[in-house]
Amino acid sequence: MTRRTGRLRTALTVFAAWSALAGAALAGAAPASGAPAFSRLAPGVRYAEFDIPAARGVAHAHVLSIDLGNPRVSVDLLHPGAVAARAPISRLADAQGAVAGVNGDFFNITETQHPGVEATGASVGPAVASGRTTKAAVPDGQRFGPALPPGTSTEDVLGVGTDRRARLDSLALDGSVETGATRLPLGGLNQYALPVGSVGAFTSDWGRASRVRATCGTDTDRAAPCSTDTHEVTVRGGRVVSSAPLPGSGTIASGTTVLVGREAGAQQLRKLSAGERVVVRHRLVAAASRIPYHFAVGGYPVLRGGTPLAGLDDVTSAVRTAAGVSDGGTRLLLLALDGAPEFRSGLTIAEVADTMRQLGSVDAFSLDGGGSTTLAAREPGTTAATVRNHPSGGAERPVPNGIGVFSRS
Repeated sequence: MTRRTGRLRTALTVFAAWSALAGAALAGAAPASGAPAFSRLAPGVRYAEFDIPAARGVAHAHVLSIDLGNPRVSVDLLHPGAVAARAPISRLADAQGAVAGVNGDFFNITETQHPGVEATGASVGPAVASGRTTKAAVPDGQRFGPALPPGTSTEDVLGVGTDRRARLDSLALDGSVETGATRLPLGGLNQYALPVGSVGAFTSDWGRASRVRATCGTDTDRAAPCSTDTHEVTVRGGRVVSSAPLPGSGTIASGTTVLVGREAGAQQLRKLSAGERVVVRHRLVAAASRIPYHFAVGGYPVLRGGTPLAGLDDVTSAVRTAAGVSDGGTRLLLLALDGAPEFRSGLTIAEVADTMRQLGSVDAFSLDGGGSTTLAAREPGTTAATVRNHPSGGAERPVPNGIGVFSRS
């Protein structure tokens, strides 16, 4: 990985240059003096980099400006084909034909608190890829990442609807397990952590990873011991075909659903018999939009209606990834900070919100940061994406998902 030759490193003044960026530069006109110049990557997709004076030193930002009003442009979830799997963003972008992309949601990166339990690599929040729901959100207390701002939750998403407009929303799981005699609420869908006392569904979207992690921790304490009261039932063709006392692992065939229960949920699953008819239903319900989502990824909001959320951390600086929405949802901004040693002090979450506002965003969303922060893009005329920032770990970290930018020539 190398820095792009002759890159622009303009230090922005807090108001004048950012205001110019939010206006002329992002609209594609020549930027005002002092504002970074955006270069065209593909129809409707532009890229720039610039310095940001911050409280703990200069941060260096890489930004993609995506015109969703351009019919050639779209955004979708980058993913490795399974919820419980990871791959570098540049590889995901190349595999799916994206012109650019950034890393996405926080994820189950380690299990040091549960020795012997496999870290699944699965993301925290809901995910929608090409209009299809792949997973729901874990309980708030089971998330990885910095503390959530007040009033936010693991159900928060950045999404793009079938109307091609980006927006912030939250997506809650609505599901059930129905037999001839009972109807149980569904507590999870392809999640690395299930609510205490619940039943969760795992489908072919999950992957090969062990499902044991789903029964560890509690709704408020990720480090709590794994449950000793568990049960698993496999449903194929609408009927129970097998059961086991412990969650298993391995590929789940298409058309098969594995139900995992803990505590009260396990007790209910033990009542099911081989051959019994079971119907599993699930969907994600949006809190705000009635327009279906083509794409959605988890994280948490930092800016709403042009105003930073109350209680944002203004002390801890780090390398960050963020997304911003402007122009009535027709423009999406993707920001990734550089993790090179001279810029590694990064930004606080409060500074991220202010940066995204100065860039013209009305709403903004924080994604995973630190060693995960990556922005990859293809140069015009090339076929492979290259990493534009320096990941703080020295190399790309495999991640479970990202935001992919697609443009047809």
